[in-house]
Amino acid sequence: MSRKPVQGDAWQGMGVGWAVTGTMVSGIAVWGGIGYLLDRLAGTSHVFTAIGVVLGSLGATYIVYLRHGREHRGDS
Repeated sequence: MSRKPVQGDAWQGMGVGWAVTGTMVSGIAVWGGIGYLLDRLAGTSHVFTAIGVVLGSLGATYIVYLRHGREHRGDS
C-alpha cells in the first residue's frame, strides 16, 4: 500500500532529489575513474581524468533530464 503525498509535505521531493544526486555523483565518479585509469596507462597527467569528469557530468545531466526533466505530455 503506497502513501498518497500530502500537500505541503516537507519530504515530498526527497526521493527525486536523491535520485538526481546519485545519478550525478555516479556519472562523474565512473567516467572520472575511467579517465584516471587511462591516464595511468598512457602516462599522462590528468588529461583523461578531466575529460572523463566532463563527459560524466554531461552524460549524467542528460540522463537526469530524460528521467526527471521532461514534461509528461498527455494525449489531450
